[in-house]
Amino acid sequence: MKNTRGALHILTLVLMAILLMVATSACGGDQPPETTEPPPSEKEEVGKGGEKEPEAGLGAVTSLDKVKTATIQIEAQGTFVDPDFGLLANVAGRGSGFIFDPSGLAITNNHVVAGAALLKVWIGGESDSVNARVLGVSECFDLAVIKIEGDDFPYLEWHDGDIDVGLDVYTAGFPLGDPEFTLTRGIVSKARADGESTWSSIDYVLEHDATINPGNSGGPLVDGDGKVVGINYAGIWDTSQFFAISRDQAQPIIEQLSEGEDVHTIGINAVAVSNDSGTITGIWVSSVVSGSPADEAGIQPGDIITNMEGLTLAMDGTMADYCDILRTHGQESTLSIDVLRYSSGDLLSGQINGRELAVVSSGGGPPGGGIPSGGAGYANYVTVQDNSGALMVNVPQEWSDVDGAEWYDEGTAMGPSVWASTNLTDFQETWDVPGLIFNVTDAVDYFGGRDGLLQLEMEWLNDSCSFEGLYNYSDPLYAGQYAIYNDCGGAGGASFIALAAEPLDMPSAYLILVEVQIVSDRDWDAFQQITGSFTVDDTLLGVSVPPSGDYMLVSDDYAALELEIPSWWNDIDGSAWVYDGEVVGASIWAAPDLDGFYSTWDTPGVMFDVSDDIAEWVGYIELLDLRREEMLEFCELDGRYDYEDALYRGKYDLFHKCGGAGGPWYMVLSAVSQYDQFSYLILVEAQIVSDEDWDHAQHVLDTFVVVGELP
Repeated sequence: MKNTRGALHILTLVLMAILLMVATSACGGDQPPETTEPPPSEKEEVGKGGEKEPEAGLGAVTSLDKVKTATIQIEAQGTFVDPDFGLLANVAGRGSGFIFDPSGLAITNNHVVAGAALLKVWIGGESDSVNARVLGVSECFDLAVIKIEGDDFPYLEWHDGDIDVGLDVYTAGFPLGDPEFTLTRGIVSKARADGESTWSSIDYVLEHDATINPGNSGGPLVDGDGKVVGINYAGIWDTSQFFAISRDQAQPIIEQLSEGEDVHTIGINAVAVSNDSGTITGIWVSSVVSGSPADEAGIQPGDIITNMEGLTLAMDGTMADYCDILRTHGQESTLSIDVLRYSSGDLLSGQINGRELAVVSSGGGPPGGGIPSGGAGYANYVTVQDNSGALMVNVPQEWSDVDGAEWYDEGTAMGPSVWASTNLTDFQETWDVPGLIFNVTDAVDYFGGRDGLLQLEMEWLNDSCSFEGLYNYSDPLYAGQYAIYNDCGGAGGASFIALAAEPLDMPSAYLILVEVQIVSDRDWDAFQQITGSFTVDDTLLGVSVPPSGDYMLVSDDYAALELEIPSWWNDIDGSAWVYDGEVVGASIWAAPDLDGFYSTWDTPGVMFDVSDDIAEWVGYIELLDLRREEMLEFCELDGRYDYEDALYRGKYDLFHKCGGAGGPWYMVLSAVSQYDQFSYLILVEAQIVSDEDWDHAQHVLDTFVVVGELP
């Protein structure tokens, strides 16, 4: 146990986890659980069911400011297999929805609830959740109707006028897993946009510019009177194009789902996928509904349905063919299917509503990972350098068109650089030719550090490519992250990788940018060669290296976490985050004197904890609320503030007068990954004793990163 202040939040979280497990087991028992409703005085404060406002918000919503009362946040807990992130065990994803009938019938997206082990619902942003069950789903329309326990709920009505271009609309919901309700405003920009996508197949959808953020899925798109125009489900943030299932498309389906009928579904949570070479296409199964036709056929999470009724699926990258087959034959019909079991490479054949799947061809393991490795690769590699000789990297011998001139940005010399390709002109001007860019600069602040540099590269790539994912990078000399993009220049186009890194021995001395354009399978092998060979000769750099004594890079004992701290904070504890003998995550604590940091308010220091276990129990806001309650025993609250960088987002609380008047400031940050908010929770805390400690705290925020697998 590290110190009483740090131990308090661990104990609270564990107790909360036990309470969650008790509540979950009670839901499945033979006897009804004991009521946990608050006494009347507490009910009056939350304004639901008490004596103070017995009828507040009930009935049909008639104004925009009341939409919140009928909008819900849904947490679906379960185990899923994601095509990008693999097995996600016991995760809790959140989406939005809305009540459309006073009996507690609510609408959300199929992808929010399908295959979940249990659902929790928060109504109108209330602090207490209620249970719900799924009545009916439609994979092809990405719609689901759930029944919330209870009755006499406020509800939303449908927009009763025409839906046309220029109609003012508002996206309502609870984005980013946050309990705070939001409204974003826009207009309908297209009344009949293409409804074919990787996750659904609809004749047409509404296109609008009322921002949809992750977690808004399933929430209502309403007019100025609070009436429903459509159900939000997707967006393209770079172009401010967002999409909703139109009222006219949704209403007939919702009527069937409300009667307990499934529509155009075999019981899967699915998305259309294909590999880079196009040799594998199909419908990826993230989860399977127990007892469904898919379950009875033997389909498992992580399978790819490659063929149905003799037709190869998803060759156009959408669910269209799959859904058209269900519409043609009906989901009750016997349908032949071929399945690729991606984890093993086995090919299976069978039927929906008929013969169970059986292996027809055994594979030798997964066809490929996050970075495919196919083809024989390049036969020979050569070492190329920039004009100063400071940079060296191995490239295919065929990439003989090389430029080692200095890197310029808007007319300013930034540092050494080397480019290589089969044809540099075509590499720069098209997506058709492979090539390499290897740049180094000491203008760290100019680019906003390593993360800022990567974010700048991702911004221009987002305009031309499809983002696949963000991955950690480390070798004995450098550490960073890289982003992978596909379909550059259009569907089936090139892949592009942007890697930003910094030296382990001199953090913040300089930045490294390595970019590779990939147009064939063997270019993936070239990428592996490049990342395994690039080096920077510090002695030949024409850069100004800051004194190494200012900050130093430290990691935990498991090489999972990294951050930079003042070099004189050399009392460091990188042992695992442990409670009651169980490892719950990774941790770094650092200070000039850890005993002083542990037990007094007189010593500056930092703690950086990350846990995937705790992410299964609470959200980042709940975690921050728990720490706030504990810190208020010692400090006064200054305020809560938003936090966001290229990799993480969250909120932080600032406290002052810790230990009494004149006491130090204290910061508590709770955050999640920008790219997988349910993978782990981050907790960063800093004690600020002097003015210079504000700079140290900011430096910690700029440099903390999760780089490896958590213990």
